[in-house]
Formats: sequence, structure tokens, C-alpha cells
Amino acid sequence: MVGALVARARAAQRICESYDQTRVDELVTAVGWAIVNPEHNRRLAEIAVRDSGLGNVADKIAKNRRKTIGLLDDLRHAKSVGVIAEAPELGLTEIARPVGVVGAITPSTNPGATPANNIINALKGRNAIILAPSPKGQSTAALLLQYIAAELDRIAAPRDLVQQLPPPINRETTSELMRQVDLVVATGSQTGVRAAYASGTPAIGVGAGNVVVVVDETADIGAAAAKIAASKMFDHATSCSSENSLIAVEAVYSGLLAALTHAGGVLLTLGEKQQLSAAMFKAGKLSPDVIAQSASIIAARAGLTRPVLRDARFLMVEESGVGGDHPFSGEKLSPVLALYKTPDFTAAGALAERILRYQGAGHSIGLHSADEQRAVKLGLTLPVCRVIVNQAHCFATGGSFDNALPFSLSMGCGTWGRNSISDNLNYRHFLNITRVVRPLAAPRPEPTDDELFGAYRRKYGV
Repeated sequence: MVGALVARARAAQRICESYDQTRVDELVTAVGWAIVNPEHNRRLAEIAVRDSGLGNVADKIAKNRRKTIGLLDDLRHAKSVGVIAEAPELGLTEIARPVGVVGAITPSTNPGATPANNIINALKGRNAIILAPSPKGQSTAALLLQYIAAELDRIAAPRDLVQQLPPPINRETTSELMRQVDLVVATGSQTGVRAAYASGTPAIGVGAGNVVVVVDETADIGAAAAKIAASKMFDHATSCSSENSLIAVEAVYSGLLAALTHAGGVLLTLGEKQQLSAAMFKAGKLSPDVIAQSASIIAARAGLTRPVLRDARFLMVEESGVGGDHPFSGEKLSPVLALYKTPDFTAAGALAERILRYQGAGHSIGLHSADEQRAVKLGLTLPVCRVIVNQAHCFATGGSFDNALPFSLSMGCGTWGRNSISDNLNYRHFLNITRVVRPLAAPRPEPTDDELFGAYRRKYGV
């Protein structure tokens, strides 16, 4: 069955490989419209929430639209066919070539937006793609592919450019798909990412999130609280880019807590925190009963009965430790935020590193500060691929209209996160680049031994 899917994908890809840039861009636009179409978008969001039980419809509609139109905007003027760059002074010409057939492992947390992102990026490079969605996300992906097929028919492009494994989707068929395709892209659980890297096929996987955000004494506290709250509440924190731990310096801690409370957060008492911990981390692992659920539902499932919790938008717990004995220091995938207090920015950076090295190394950190150099310092010292400055983290990390990151739902975490990439997954990861290399008109002179080693030898008496 997998072999038949791949064979059909290869036949379709050979047709697509003959497309010029205009035809490719039309193909990309058609697929973008298949999800952005308001009627389609709403239906996809409704099915995603119904079948996965994760997040909420309104935010998934916003995510599907924003991530897709942002990606389309990124790609509007991007060259991906034929000669894409020339450097005559270096004698170099770069030519874009397809990678072939892509296998995309996609998560239940974003069963519409992530497949659409992967499909658009793959088609931009004149590739075919086969999805292996999570079992809970299969129905959403199947409907998305129906919408895409109708648009492919409209522009007379092969339907087999975009396919998915038929249900029931299991580990065996997904593994076979990964073995037979030319490139694997894996977003979701670290088990799936590790399987992709172990498949024997070139693979791009992404790391786990456990975002820390630092608020220092120079920050605009009101703006920081509003952005953190909006990010933490969005789609019930399904995103790996949602803030999980907040570290505030002591000078602003109480003011920030008040602002977060005003934005809809509720600080739990010590007893409530212990009760929530027991419900959230059964047998030492994050319970699926709380993942991407509303704060009020999580409180109710934990048996928390304080009336104010019925209207809570997100829950806050004060924390001081890091590691397995302090589960709130890890990724929570829910509108629950751990609060830490440190005496100063230096201590905040040290604590952030401990948290990231416990979980989430390589992903990103947020900073709310008026001191530009502090962001650079975090970038120089912490194991992160992104430092998000004065922004709502989950909206900014995957690209935004007010920052320069590529729109993406898959963030590489570098070697810190055991990934092969450290940037946001984008269309260039779906290209092979052929380089035509000509001799330089004026070759550079070969250096002398003294130019290379003279200073070193004189310094050390060699």
C-alpha cells in the first residue's frame, strides 16, 4: 500500500518538475486557498477540535489563516525554480532542484495548519508529499486533502502531488513511508522525531518546547503581561511556543503578577498547586486529560472548587525548583504558567538555563526588556536558537508580520535539541541546490606560510 502511494507520488512529481515558477506559484496559491477559504477553515477547525479534543475553534481558525497567509506572503517573491542566485564575481550560479517525495509526520495539536504549511513548502520546491498525520488528526487532514484535491483539479494539476496514509494510521505504515520517501519532515512528539532520524532517510525533525520568558526591571510591565497572557491562552496553549515558565526579577514581580491577574490569570494557593500537580502529572508524566484544555476545565478535573477558577483564563503556580521533582518546570501544553522570582537579571539568565537544560534545550526564550544588550547576552550564553524580544511568544516564534522569522509551525532546535536544523522550517529545506562553479577571472593568491603561521609561531616560539 505504501509503495503504491509513493509510486503515484513519484509520477505526479515528475509532472510537477516540469513546471515553471509561474505555474509553481499558482499551485502554491491554490493550496493556500484550500485552507484559507473561510468555509473550509471553519469546518477544518471544528473537526480538529471535535476529533482531537484539543484547543478551541476560534483560535484554530485564526491560526489556520494567519500561518497560511503569512507563509504565502513569504513565498510570493521567492525563487524556487531554475536559477535562483548568481554571483558573477565568484563564478557561482545556484539552481533549485526538487528533493522528490516528502513524507510529513504531523501532530494532533495543529492538524490543519501544520500539514498545510508542509504541503505548501513542499510544492514550492516542485515536490510531491504524503502525510502521516496523528490518529486524532487524521480526519482533519483527510478533509484538508479533499479541499486541496478540488483546487488541484481546478488548475489541472495532479491530485497525487498531495496524499496521506489511509486509516488506520499506525507505527508500521508510518515507518514504511519514512523508509520509501526521499525526505522526512517530522513535527510532534519526540518519539516520532527520533523515529524519523532513525529511518535511514534524510530527515528534518524539531525539538521539544518548554519556553521560558524573562521579565526584567526595565520592561513595560503592562505590555509584557498582556502579551504573555494572550500567548498563554491562545488555543489553550497547544503550541510548543507557548510560555511555560516566567522568570521575573524581584523589583517587578508583584506588579507583573497583578497585571497577569488583571489579564485573566489566577494564582493558585500552595494546596491548590499540590492538587493540580497530582492531577496533571500522573505517574510522573503529563496527563493527556489536561493537554490543550481550558483553564476552567483543568481546574475542575483537578477538583479545584474556588469560585474564581470557573472564570480563569489561565492558571499560575509559584515555583522555585527545577527538574523531575518540580514538574511545573517542564512543558505543560496547557494554560498553566509557572512563576519564578530572582533577585536580578543575571540570576534570571542562570535559572532560565537550568530550566531549558532540563527540558526544551534549543527551542527559544522570551525577553521583555528595554535593554537591547540583554537579548544579545541571552543569545550568546543560553542553549536556544531564538531570543524573542518584547513579543507574545507563540505568535512570534513561528514568524510574524512584525518580525523577520519565516512563517512556520516547525522550529528547529539545533544540536541542543538533537535536530539537524536550527532555523524555522521553510521552503529552502525542501530544495536540493545545484551549484555551477566557474574559475575566477582573477584567482586569489595562495597564502604564504608566514601569512598563515607567522604570528602564531612568533608568539609561541615555534
